[in-house]
Amino acid sequence: MNVDDVAVFSAAAGAGSLSEAARRLGLTPMIATRRLASLERSLGVRLMHRTTRSLSLTPEGESFLPYAQALVETEQQARALLRGEDEGAAGLLRVSAPVAFSIKVIAPLIPSLLESNPELRISLDMSDSMPDLVSSGTDLAIRIARLKDSSLIARKLANNPRSLVASPAYLEKHGTPRSAGELAHHDCLPLYGVTHWTFVKAGVESSLRLQSRFSSTSIEGCHAACLAGAGIALLSDWNIADDLSSGRLMRVILEDAEPETLAIWAVYPTSRLVPPKVRVFIDAVVSALTAIKGSGT
Repeated sequence: MNVDDVAVFSAAAGAGSLSEAARRLGLTPMIATRRLASLERSLGVRLMHRTTRSLSLTPEGESFLPYAQALVETEQQARALLRGEDEGAAGLLRVSAPVAFSIKVIAPLIPSLLESNPELRISLDMSDSMPDLVSSGTDLAIRIARLKDSSLIARKLANNPRSLVASPAYLEKHGTPRSAGELAHHDCLPLYGVTHWTFVKAGVESSLRLQSRFSSTSIEGCHAACLAGAGIALLSDWNIADDLSSGRLMRVILEDAEPETLAIWAVYPTSRLVPPKVRVFIDAVVSALTAIKGSGT
């Protein structure tokens, strides 16, 4: 049984198609088809039902899949252990991260990462929603939230303090709220579907219902509207550092409450293997976040 053949089967099961599996593995569709057929011949069973439009596992394929995934992961782990640390990371790294975080934190890291790791390639999915890590072939997702799915394998990278901010023009026209209760009389700029913001008062969390005439599916939309003077936004400190230093935005500091602090998480599809390409990327992100924190933003 050839491990390369098993890798095609495992990738096809996760992707839902042979053509997508071939793309992820850097193969032609014809070679992927041949490798799957070779695996089925060596096992003496049909693992997949496939047509030009669909692919599904046979009962034998369902039974074999966990062993195939474990075999591929073990082979990758062995290669990683034999690869010298000074050789750097290699291969295609698929990362998913929020749009704003991708622009402000990840994109500036790319040149030095690629220069230090000549065999590394990075595909960045800028999305504010969590992908299915297995079916999408994503190696790593960065998310800023309270993680509710206990089945996810996650590592906390840093705290994510946030601030209420508004433009000088908005505050001059509408005044600056001094308490959480006063926010009810201001135009707030939440994400789409968010009706409350969470604050901490004397160590106790409380939710404040928002008055909003604008919302956005991306935090970048809230940020842009805030800069234009549409209202008060709740934004991550790393996202507003330049705006605060330039005076484009001003912090709104409440006397009786502080915004809830979230966390920045690295989320993996499996705990069995964290390949060098993922470790190198996470180390770079942590270093960048430490630098931002050290700058006092």
